Amino acid sequence: MGHSHHAHTGIKVPARTRRMLLAALVPFILATVIGIFVLWPEGNGVDLGQRGVSAQEFKAFVTEVAPQDCPGIPGQENFICSRVTVELAEGEDKGETFTLDYSTGPRTRSVEQGDDVIVGAASQPEGEGVPAEEEAPKYYLQDFDRRTPLFALAIVFSLVVIALSRWRGLAALAGLAISLLVLVRFVLPAILEGSNPLAVALVGGAVIMFMALYLAHGLNAATTTAVLGTLASLLLTGLLALFFVKISIFTGAGSEEAAFLQISQQQVNLQGLLLASIVIGTLGVLDDVTVTQASAVWELQKANPSFGIRNLYAAAIRIGRDHIASTVNTLVLTYTAASLPLLILFSVSNRSLDQVLNIETVAEEIVRTLVGSIGLVASVPITTGLAALVVTSGKRQGRHTRKAPVADKNEEPDPLGEYQPPRRERDFWDDPT
Repeated sequence: MGHSHHAHTGIKVPARTRRMLLAALVPFILATVIGIFVLWPEGNGVDLGQRGVSAQEFKAFVTEVAPQDCPGIPGQENFICSRVTVELAEGEDKGETFTLDYSTGPRTRSVEQGDDVIVGAASQPEGEGVPAEEEAPKYYLQDFDRRTPLFALAIVFSLVVIALSRWRGLAALAGLAISLLVLVRFVLPAILEGSNPLAVALVGGAVIMFMALYLAHGLNAATTTAVLGTLASLLLTGLLALFFVKISIFTGAGSEEAAFLQISQQQVNLQGLLLASIVIGTLGVLDDVTVTQASAVWELQKANPSFGIRNLYAAAIRIGRDHIASTVNTLVLTYTAASLPLLILFSVSNRSLDQVLNIETVAEEIVRTLVGSIGLVASVPITTGLAALVVTSGKRQGRHTRKAPVADKNEEPDPLGEYQPPRRERDFWDDPT
């Protein structure tokens, strides 16, 4: 989740400041733990199979592909139709072959001999005496089997991350695994059972953030500063999303997937599901921004210990502006790419731009992008200000506790004019350098 940044510094954070950081963090931790207990799914979610959707899938491979004429369906004159013979690799019919009809568009990847595919078990008509020519095929071609290349890609990705970042990369991969586990075991089942999706997303996002950030960047003051900045920005994003989704009158059923959920899983709050997607989508970029800002403040202070809080904040904000400019552009392009087929369809229609932007599926992406971007922008001053306070706390406390030394007439005055705290051994909350 995000890039692996770390503040390489020997700056000592006073014990009083560490205690204040911990005191600020404890309420969020308690709220997250309580939220998990309250919202934890009880296992009463409705199975899709109970709503007439087949859950039986089997591996198979294509043994033969024979072209055939397509039925005369308007709009599909240029489609490519085939008779595909597959051999099942699992299930009660393992080793047997079945012939299936398959059609695809003129410029899409068609089925070829030797392809690994997934077939679904089709529902058969009930009752006896059904003529053989009217019997439905026992299986249908559902999709290609992509699990092997995806698994290989995941291994390559893990090796690349570990080779570059070593133990820190391994910790980041562990955080990624925990993030997926939280989504699969908590967020999705809780929403499926009818819990408030926004509350579930905030609690689940907090768990993901705690685990991922501390595993990847260590248990230290810099990471805790980034965590607090992320939490504040995440709450702001949730409130903005709640406000603009409400005043924009989104039904939440603008996409085909949402419409299907409305029919098959009526206990799911679709408007809340949209809010949850905004929060979780923003979190994926938000922690990168906050960790970067905290790391920048620590490194700036190390490079120039004479910086006061104002100069330090101003210098780090300049870094944050460049980061935000590129990050917001990334966020916009990511959401645009996800909706590219839909946007192409709208571009060839006769609707004006304002009519296209008013369509719910497009307007959802606009709100998702802009609300998320506002949360990202707000995270920069929040995290930078908090980090500047933390990293300069030693100098401020030193001025109040240290007695002024007797001036030596023969000694040159200190041009910095600031007290430098003596170096001490690091402890649990300090950066490990």
